[in-house]
Amino acid sequence: MTANPAEEMATAYEPGAVEGRVYEAWEQSGAFRPNRPGADPFTIIQPPPNLTGELHVGHALTTAVEDALIRWHRMKGDDALWLPGVDHAAIAVNAIIERQLRDDGLSRHDIGREEFLKRVWEFVNASRSRIAEQHRRLGASADWEREAFTMDEERERAVRLTFKKLYDDGLIYRAERLINWDPVSQTAVSDIEVEYEDVESAFWHVRYPILDEDGNKTDRYVVIATTRPETIPADTAVAVNPEDDRYRDLVGRQVLVPTVDRPVTVIADEAVEIEGGSGALKVTPGHDPVDFEIGERHGLEIINILNLDGTLNENAGKYAGMDRDEARQRLVADLEDAGLLEKTEPYTHAVGHSERTGAVVEPLISLQWWVKIQPLADPAIDAVKDGRIKFVPERFERTYLHWMENIRDWCISRQIWWGHRIPVWYCDDCDHMTVGLTDPTFCESCEGSNIHQDEDTLDTWFSSGLWPHSTLGWPDLDAPDLKRFYPTQVMETGYDIIFFWVARMIMMSMYNMKDAVAQGIVDDDVPFKHVYMHGLVRAADGSKMSKSKGTAVDPLGAVDQYGSDALRFALLSGTSPGNDQRLSDERLEAGRNFANKLWNASRFALGMVEDGDDLALPDPAGMPVEDRWVLSRLNQVNQNVERLLGRFELAEALRQTRDFFWDEFADWYIEVAKVRVRAGDRSPLPVLVHVVDRSLRLLHPFMPFVTEEIWQRLAAIAPDPEGADALIVARFPEAQATLIDESAEASFEAVQEFVRAIRNIRVEKRVDAGRWVEAYVVGATAADTATALSPAIEQLARARPLHVVATPADAPTEGVVTSVLAVGQVALPMAGLFDLDAERERIGKQIAEAEGEVAGLEKKLANDQFTSRAPAEVVQRERDRLETTQSRLAGLRQSLAEIG
Repeated sequence: MTANPAEEMATAYEPGAVEGRVYEAWEQSGAFRPNRPGADPFTIIQPPPNLTGELHVGHALTTAVEDALIRWHRMKGDDALWLPGVDHAAIAVNAIIERQLRDDGLSRHDIGREEFLKRVWEFVNASRSRIAEQHRRLGASADWEREAFTMDEERERAVRLTFKKLYDDGLIYRAERLINWDPVSQTAVSDIEVEYEDVESAFWHVRYPILDEDGNKTDRYVVIATTRPETIPADTAVAVNPEDDRYRDLVGRQVLVPTVDRPVTVIADEAVEIEGGSGALKVTPGHDPVDFEIGERHGLEIINILNLDGTLNENAGKYAGMDRDEARQRLVADLEDAGLLEKTEPYTHAVGHSERTGAVVEPLISLQWWVKIQPLADPAIDAVKDGRIKFVPERFERTYLHWMENIRDWCISRQIWWGHRIPVWYCDDCDHMTVGLTDPTFCESCEGSNIHQDEDTLDTWFSSGLWPHSTLGWPDLDAPDLKRFYPTQVMETGYDIIFFWVARMIMMSMYNMKDAVAQGIVDDDVPFKHVYMHGLVRAADGSKMSKSKGTAVDPLGAVDQYGSDALRFALLSGTSPGNDQRLSDERLEAGRNFANKLWNASRFALGMVEDGDDLALPDPAGMPVEDRWVLSRLNQVNQNVERLLGRFELAEALRQTRDFFWDEFADWYIEVAKVRVRAGDRSPLPVLVHVVDRSLRLLHPFMPFVTEEIWQRLAAIAPDPEGADALIVARFPEAQATLIDESAEASFEAVQEFVRAIRNIRVEKRVDAGRWVEAYVVGATAADTATALSPAIEQLARARPLHVVATPADAPTEGVVTSVLAVGQVALPMAGLFDLDAERERIGKQIAEAEGEVAGLEKKLANDQFTSRAPAEVVQRERDRLETTQSRLAGLRQSLAEIG
């Protein structure tokens, strides 16, 4: 006899012995490459993780979700492409290298740009290979031959061409405007890279002396409330609402700026709220966005009092050289000494912090490069409104549209060295700017060679915004991948970067791909059809994961401990579009337990197969009810899974498949089949093999390693009818409506009810687990099924002898414990459950104890000394004890009466 491959399976699943070997086989077979030119394409471009070292659990969730979708579509027969890549993470990586330099007592300026970038490249190359290996360990079936990097040559070409196109179209400009300045990384950051945190501070009510016509102080003041007194030296006006009667006579007059004694004019502007504070506003155009706009309307001088490191400069007078906090304290003290501080009120308000460094950002006037965003935003808004791009869940469409309809011009220049350097060269002879696709050697205007490149780099999100089309070969419109796989089908990412990235991909892709649409190369300029937004992975207590608090889950550590499939199970079973989830050891253990259950149940089922067994599924019409039941349930689940995956409800699809395999197939059908096979009936074998095969296929997108390993053993027994040599490329099952049998389900569910009822009575009466008990099954409508399955009922309920009767009259009514069910009833003679004399003695002792306790409590509660003097809660607690004990006593007496 040929050895059964199931006999070689270990008694427990060992992921460490399986995962590396299986992944290598997949990769070497070419399974990750799209190779079905006649099939529909299905494409996901992987959100590129930052090259900052290690993958975190959020990356693991992204990998699990996207890999599940790709594996499903690959098994459906689609031409599936999952294109991986990494992001250069400009500010984050720049900060890492600068921190390393500071540890050596150096700065980037000490070593120069060339040496600095050399160190960066060494870091990112090591990080890049490490991240790719981590993705492999998570089971990512990505086409690694197509891996892209936001700083490689192809992406560099795409970035430069996009910059030049935008510049030539008048959509990129250079201007001195108010920006968000990060004084730690010393670079501009965009509005969406600013996170607002509540900070306990104060409102300082400051007096601004009113001057007379000769410029002398009067005894009158304008009182202005501010949360940032350190910016007072940069004030260039005081503004009031033109409709505010309190200040109508002051418009056009001058007031004196405290601490610097600079006269400024009182102006009228509708931006000032009459009801807000005192109704007067200090105008600081150099350090506040609202003030900047007021200053532009009124032609006000702009004074900058900040150095790039956040300290105050010479324009701050005697506060020059101080950091912002020190300057605030000194200035407030000076105001108080001068009698110009009217009062101070505690105040909590939202303060902008850099998303990258955590530093308080400062509004600062700076010469920067900008994208005129509205012409790009309008088509991107229309694409969502007309349904060409759909958000999952749908509520994020409103979030997206609200932001896009209120979007501001995008500051794209950053004052760091790592990243795409702005492709602009300045002529030192004629001041002309040359924007080039390649590095020029001379000025395009005067042809002089005395030119130098802009020192700044582009915002990371500029190159990331090109990701869906630059990874497919753009700007080469003849690129095969661009023609074949654009637009992509799904962009899956976290809801926290809907503005950072998703919106910019839509805008930039539609801008760049409109020519390809016009030439008939692609059918739409949108970058993807669906945006699937997953939530954040939080710690078990719902808090944000933190390494310092010990609540962060290391995904690779979890793989080492539990296995990749267990981690994927834990993440996918908890994910819901747009909602956060909690990851705990219990969830990881549940994943590992299910992988083991899948392994052992499959090992047992396949292990029953012998040479010569006919494994072809026979005509269902002639099958026993339990066979028809399990096939019906399998196809019901199959049908649901297809529908749920199509709606991105991965967690529910996984739950239903898991529950079917464990709770129905393993716990019920295998046990029933075991009884038949041991009796010499080989007919369950085709059903066992079929259900294992289909279950492995349904589960493969979620738990690829364990399912592949089991399926290889199954395929050795029952080869795939379509010739697939690996589960990863086998056909995903399609539900067979003809096998859905509601009658068989109802009949077998009746049998399940009988078994559960007998088991429940055994538990309630504390019957020893190994004891056989006599039982009567009364099944008015299910008697035939129960009779046919009586050997299985005997084994599952440990009921022997088992009597299956049609009516209650055929079963004893005295000295029995009865359970009435919707499908009939079960009755168990007391004498078969335990030793009646011993049970009477045991219950009698418990009754005596309960009676004594009741008597004591009644006596205590009848004592007025206790009830009147003891605390009310103590008295109530004793009354509750009495009620509970009386109820227990009644139950014991009933139990004694039942056994006679």
